[in-house]
Amino acid sequence: MTATDARSSAPPHSPLRAWLELLRLPNLATAWSDILMGFLVTHSGFAPWPILLLLLAASSGCYLAGMVLNDVFDLETDRVERPGRPLPSGRVSRAAALRGGILLLAGGVTAAWIVAVMVGEWRPGIVATLLAGAVWLYDGPAKRLAIAPLIMGSCRSLNVLLGMSAAAAPWQPYQGVIAAGLGLYIAGVTWYARTEARPSNRLRLAFGLGMILLGLGLLAWFPDWVVADGAAANLQLQTTPDRWRLLMALLGALIGWRLLWGILEPIPAHVQLGVKQAILSVIVLDASITFVFRGFDGALPVLVLLIPAMWLGKWIYST
Repeated sequence: MTATDARSSAPPHSPLRAWLELLRLPNLATAWSDILMGFLVTHSGFAPWPILLLLLAASSGCYLAGMVLNDVFDLETDRVERPGRPLPSGRVSRAAALRGGILLLAGGVTAAWIVAVMVGEWRPGIVATLLAGAVWLYDGPAKRLAIAPLIMGSCRSLNVLLGMSAAAAPWQPYQGVIAAGLGLYIAGVTWYARTEARPSNRLRLAFGLGMILLGLGLLAWFPDWVVADGAAANLQLQTTPDRWRLLMALLGALIGWRLLWGILEPIPAHVQLGVKQAILSVIVLDASITFVFRGFDGALPVLVLLIPAMWLGKWIYST
């Protein structure tokens, strides 16, 4: 029995517990951290609150829909590899999960279009619509294709852009670099995690780690884009580009060391632990990016999301 089976089959077997497992609730904090980071990069604070809350709702709907629909489309595989998951164990029906996933997706897109109307800007609605399409494409027809991790990475990039989409000013190049860096990072995590429920191929894991480090490398250079961007000349960065690159190198070493364990001994337990750390590290990355623009006052609320993510992760499996 894998770690996934042991935790997902643990009592109590309540309907609420089954849905929380299906939604992989601990990971939702990483979607929120993207939105908070994107919003604070493009706004001086958390106001206007209604817009921020609606963006969080839009992101939540799309993200949770992706978690549910992933299990809907993977049901036959999970019957073999993860029989304790809510759908193969019969604790949630496939029909109910499919309805829930579609409703969550529709709700997320609707919330984003409400934002678009409120701010008089089309980007929130368009980005959320593209995000919903990427979620469906990844979970459904593209899941077994080689490009699937890149599609998952695009979901993360779009989620970051969703957080940046309500600003009055147009997107700047450095904002695209941030979104692309986090997207490439998650594409690598997805590649690394593709066979986490069974012994993995070392070459596949190493390729995933390489993509993760490439994403971090892209993030390491975004302050240089800010400095070079004339439209962003009025931004007061809270660190220098050299210090930022040192921080990215340290984070890369910490993340890479855990993932290297899985490469050296590619058993499910090691790979799953690496994936969990890499996912939680998204919050740290988002908080670090926020610090560059808004200092500790902006970064701390993002970093605090680690608490619910880690606490819920003790009870609900996150990968």
